[in-house]
Amino acid sequence: MNKKQSYYMQTDLIFLFTLFVCVSLLAIFNAQQLEQYEGENFVLKQILWFTAGACIVAAIQFLDLEQLYKASVYIYGTSILVLIVLLISPESIARTINGAKSWFTLPGLSLQPAEFTKITTILFMAAVISKHKSKFEVSNLKSDAYLLVKILILTAIPVSLILLQPDFGTAMVYLFIAGMMIILSGINWKIIMSLIVVISTVSAAVIGFVIKFPVLAQEVLGIRQYQVNRILTWFDPTQQSSDATYHFDRAYMALGSGQLFGKGMGSLEVNYPEAHTDFIFSVIGESFGFIGSAIVIFLYFMLLYKLVTLGLSIFKHSSFGTYFCFGFLSLLLIHVFQNIGMTLGVMPITGIPLLLISYGGSSVLSTMIGLGIVYRVAVENTIQNDYLFK
Repeated sequence: MNKKQSYYMQTDLIFLFTLFVCVSLLAIFNAQQLEQYEGENFVLKQILWFTAGACIVAAIQFLDLEQLYKASVYIYGTSILVLIVLLISPESIARTINGAKSWFTLPGLSLQPAEFTKITTILFMAAVISKHKSKFEVSNLKSDAYLLVKILILTAIPVSLILLQPDFGTAMVYLFIAGMMIILSGINWKIIMSLIVVISTVSAAVIGFVIKFPVLAQEVLGIRQYQVNRILTWFDPTQQSSDATYHFDRAYMALGSGQLFGKGMGSLEVNYPEAHTDFIFSVIGESFGFIGSAIVIFLYFMLLYKLVTLGLSIFKHSSFGTYFCFGFLSLLLIHVFQNIGMTLGVMPITGIPLLLISYGGSSVLSTMIGLGIVYRVAVENTIQNDYLFK
């Protein structure tokens, strides 16, 4: 292997990705042993999605960070256009599923544009922050406020379109990412604290309104009954009907029944909906117990740690690469916290998958695109460090 080829062998990222693929395939294999999946082969489909994702990662390596930086605005604009097309598309190609028009449903293929827009938004946000920082090397309240407005606007556009679908869970992911990027971009803490106070007050008021006046909340806020039930169940599951808490009860039962070491492969006993997607962590808990669940959480910790160290390391060469790593870290963090949290009952139930493990074409491909860009950041960081120590 020559010097140039060695730059593209980021063994730590490859090793972590391989472990996640193994965990995903084992968990999905176990999940489809349940009665609801009779005759399905989601493992094979997931292998195909991962293979397609690996090809995308390889293709991204032909682009450098400077090219991605310049193209980010066009990539972001295209993704916004796709969200608009989704909303105006006929039911024949964009069917309403579970009350939300979030998917393009083509023969043999379903894609959720909002998953891909997460990555394009992070990409463009990283470019905007990087450009702003290079322009205003010495920041002040005025320049920081200007950056805050830019971040909020480019986040508000996809969030507004996603709320029209409506998909509140996915919209919350965008807001979390924006919040993390605002903090990590170095905006003055006076501005950040003011923003936190406003958001906390509004959020508390909305949640309190839903809890106290659930019927009126549906009319005023445009939310649906099942969304109200999820919020009420989150705060006090004992006061809800068994139908409203069915998903949580069954998933929680499965997670706890694995005890310390789990029941092993092919030994699932608790049947519950969406085991291969939303509640894949319950499958892991039942199959491999507390030990297996802890190992999975440790894998995510290692990936997040890698993103932090890579982001800090590349900063002197490319602040754009740094902010993308931090944005992708934010995406992983909220997905992991929300998905595992809803399984444990500390977060409301949403349709947010456990990235790199849950089954799903859109989530796998979009995550692989993000990993592909992170991989490119790692490659360029290796090249720069090699030049530095020659």
